[in-house]
Amino acid sequence: MLIKRKRAWDLPQKEVTEYQVYKNRRQFLNTVLTLGVASALPRVGLAKPVDELEVYQDLQSSPFSTDEKKTPFESVTTYNNFYEFGTAKEAPSLYATEFPDESKPWRVKIDGECDKPGVYEYDDLIKPFTLEERIYRMRCVEGWSMVIPWVGFPLGDLLKRAQPNSKAKFVEFTTLYDPEQMPGQRRAVLEWPYVEGLRIDEAMHPLTILSVGLYGKELLGQNGAPIRLVVPWKYGFKSIKSIVRIRFVEDMPQSAWMKANLSEYGFYSNVNPNVDHPRWSQRKERRIGEFLKRETLMFNGYGDEVAELYTGMDLKRHY
Repeated sequence: MLIKRKRAWDLPQKEVTEYQVYKNRRQFLNTVLTLGVASALPRVGLAKPVDELEVYQDLQSSPFSTDEKKTPFESVTTYNNFYEFGTAKEAPSLYATEFPDESKPWRVKIDGECDKPGVYEYDDLIKPFTLEERIYRMRCVEGWSMVIPWVGFPLGDLLKRAQPNSKAKFVEFTTLYDPEQMPGQRRAVLEWPYVEGLRIDEAMHPLTILSVGLYGKELLGQNGAPIRLVVPWKYGFKSIKSIVRIRFVEDMPQSAWMKANLSEYGFYSNVNPNVDHPRWSQRKERRIGEFLKRETLMFNGYGDEVAELYTGMDLKRHY
C-alpha cells in the first residue's frame, strides 16, 4: 500500500500554539469529558475528510459483537491514547493527520519461531482474509471505556499461515519507529519502539483480531493505521497500534509498559475489577458520552469466552 501525505507537524515557530493557550484548552477538554459529553466535542483533526475514507464493502457480521450502543465516531477518533503522537488525548488527532506517509510502503515482518517467516506489503498481508465487523467493548486502564465497531480479521488466521513451531510460546508485536512521522517518539516517554505481547493461546483466540478499520471505514492515524491489534478482554494499551513486526518467541516479551513501570502494568493486563491499579480503583468505569459511572465487568464482559485461558492462575498475582 503506497501512501501520499505531507507532514502536518512541520510548522514554523510562530505558528506553534502558546503553552498557556494549550493548557487552557486541555483543561476545557478535561472538564467537558468529565461531564460525560465527549460525543459533543468538535472534530479536532482527521487525516482526511470522512467522505474520502475508504469504505469496506460486504463486511461479515460476527456473533462476538455486542449490541450495546456504539460510541460516536467523533469521540472514537478524537479521544485517543497514542503516545507516539503525544500524551494528551487530543494529540493523536492533531499530529497523526498525515500518518502514515503514503510515500513509504507499509510492510509487516513476521518471523521468530515459525516455519514460514516473511515480509509482507500491507495489501498482500490482508488480501487472503475475509473482513468482519466486530463491535467490541474497549476498557482503558485509566477508567474510561468505549464501544467500537472495528473492521478486521482473526489474528489466529494469520499466525497459522506462518506455521509457528513448538518453541513459539508467545507472540511479540512492535509498532513503527519513525520519529519523523511520529513526533511523540522524539521524547523518552516510553522506550521506543512500542512493544507488546500475548501468550500464543491468547493470540490464537477467536476474539483477538487485527483491525484495519472502524465504523466500516479505513483506520485513521490516531486509531493505529494501517493495522493494529484488538484484544477486547484486556486493557486498551495491550492492543498495540501501527504494527510493523510480529515475532514468535519462546520467552515472555517485555512490553513497553512493563519496562516503564512493572508494578503498575503487568504482562496479562486482563480487565479485572478486583485488582486495583496502585493509584485508583478499577471497579467502575465511565463510558465516553455518559455522565454516570458503571460497574466494570470481569474480562470486560468476555469471561464466558476467555476465562478458561486462565484456569488455575491467580489473577491478582498475574495482573
